[in-house]
Parts: sequence; C-alpha cells; structure tokens
Amino acid sequence: MLKTKSIALAAAIAAIAMAGAAEAQTKIKIGRTLSGSGFHVPIYIGMEKGFFKKEGLDAEYVSMTGKALVTAGISGNADFVPIPGGGSQATLMGADLKYVVGESLISQWAIVADAKIKSVQDLKGKTLGYGRAGAADYDEGEIVLSRFFNMNVGRDYKVISFQSESDRVAGLINGDISAGLMSFPTAARAQAAGFKMLLKTGQYLPRVGGSVWTRASYLKDNRPTVKKFIRAIAGSIEYLRNNKAGSVEVIMKEFGIKNKKQAGIVWNEIHDQYSPDLPVDLFKKLFAGRHKRMVKRKLWPKDKKLPDVTKFIARGVLDETLREIGYFLQPRPKPKAS
Repeated sequence: MLKTKSIALAAAIAAIAMAGAAEAQTKIKIGRTLSGSGFHVPIYIGMEKGFFKKEGLDAEYVSMTGKALVTAGISGNADFVPIPGGGSQATLMGADLKYVVGESLISQWAIVADAKIKSVQDLKGKTLGYGRAGAADYDEGEIVLSRFFNMNVGRDYKVISFQSESDRVAGLINGDISAGLMSFPTAARAQAAGFKMLLKTGQYLPRVGGSVWTRASYLKDNRPTVKKFIRAIAGSIEYLRNNKAGSVEVIMKEFGIKNKKQAGIVWNEIHDQYSPDLPVDLFKKLFAGRHKRMVKRKLWPKDKKLPDVTKFIARGVLDETLREIGYFLQPRPKPKAS
C-alpha cells in the first residue's frame, strides 16, 4: 500500500510539474505561407525539432497567403511574420514594424522548365508561371530575366500567376506553361517528374529572404519573448547546417517530398545558406528594390528619397541575443552554380 501511495504521489508531483511547465510556455503566433517556402526552413525546424518549445515558447502557425500575413502581422493576429518584402512596403507606408531576425541570405527560387527548353533564351515567346505580382515568387524571376538576360514580361514572354507552387508544377505537367518559378524543394519534385532546373536566382540575387518582423509595440512589450524567438531561430539554423538526417525529415514533411534522396539534394542546396543576422547591405537592397517598384506603381513619390532603413532593424536586441548565446556569424554563403 505504501509503495502504491508513493507511486501515486510521484505521479501527482510529475503531473504538477508538467502543468507548471505548460503554464510557463509563452504563446506566440508565427506566420506561415500556404505552401512550403525554402526561405522559412529554420522556422519549420524550430517547430518540428522543438527549438521554440525549448525556449519556453508555445508556437502555433497562422497560415495565409503572403499578402494576408502582412495584414495579420500589422493588425496583431500574427506575432512574427517572415514576409520581408511585404513588410518593407508596409513599413514605408507607415506601419511601425521592426525586423528581429534573419533566415536566408540568398534568393532561393529556381526557374524549372520543360526538358525541351535548353537555355534561358529559349523562353522567348513562351508562357511562364510566377506567383502574384509584387511577391517574391514573381518579382525575383522578373528581375533576374530582365536585368541579366534582357528579357521583359510582356515584350519577350507571358506570365500566368499561380497562387501556389504546386499549381505551377501542375501547369508544367499540363503544358499550360513552359517554365515556372519555384523554391528549391518544389523544384526537386518537378525534376523528379522529368523537368529541368534552368537557373537559380540565388546566383544573381543575394538577399535577405524570410527575414522576420514584428510590430514595434510587440517588441517593446515582449522583449524577452522576442529574444527567445531569436535564440530559437539561431538554434534551428545551426541544426540545419550540421544535422542532415534530421533536417531531411523536416524537408520531406513540409514540402511533401517522399524520396529521401530528393530531400537530400534540397538539403545540399540550402543547408549553409542561412544566418540569423540581418546584413545592412542586403537589408538596404531589400528596401531599395521595394522602393523602385512602389515608385513604378505610383505608391511612392518619384522625387522622395528613402529614409535610413537600418532604423527598421531591431539591431540592439538582435545583436545582444546573438552575443549572449555565443553565436559566431558565418561567412556569407556563396551561391552555388547550377
């Protein structure tokens, strides 16, 4: 009987301890795009491998389109939003936002084409599948083809906008498009279906992709929580860099890749392309690119200069957190050749 009571008491103590731990968890909402994105792999690893939980964060996703996530972040329906382009435009239009941690340091899109397409020039006169105009999965394809290959939308090729990357793969299979802009994980699936990777935008565009922002008021009121979030992302990036087997599991789950070899190819492409830092030069390029598009669309006065955009980085809390955990910034990754 005494033994039974002791076991029951131990179980009760354990239950109380677990309940206390659960109560200690701080709830946060993280924005997530409807389809998986190579820019956001550290967030996926943070969720799947327990890095947020380890920091005392009870994280849940808010899944929406990129545009809707920006609105959700501004309104307070999402606490951390990894949509840097949309955030930059919202910031320039008056939203009080702060970028708190980085993810990818290169553009992570690929133009995947029908096997009959042998070179980028073969895309002339063809129809390509992009995302929504103004989003990264439209703009970065448009920029690379225009700036580096002198090929412009409308003049040299047509575009069909698809909301999801899976729809672009379907468009290739059905013959509706000759090529599509996709993240590396989706590109790997398309390659398995017999299509070819024609170019990688990262060879031409270094950038801060997937960088996470929050409301300035949230940062002010929840600084310890923001620091925990930064630590979780930094830990996830280190895990991605060094643990192939565990990272491949996450890649397979998040991108619907059933073949470990294909997922391993994705890991080879992306694992060392991330940093929690927000390099000033790349951050300025993010805003400069958005500024140019806003001027073109008459959303920003042509003769009005950009402000000092570095003030939109929560540099104090970011650098302080990385120093505290002894995070040594890695050399900036070099884009890999096709």
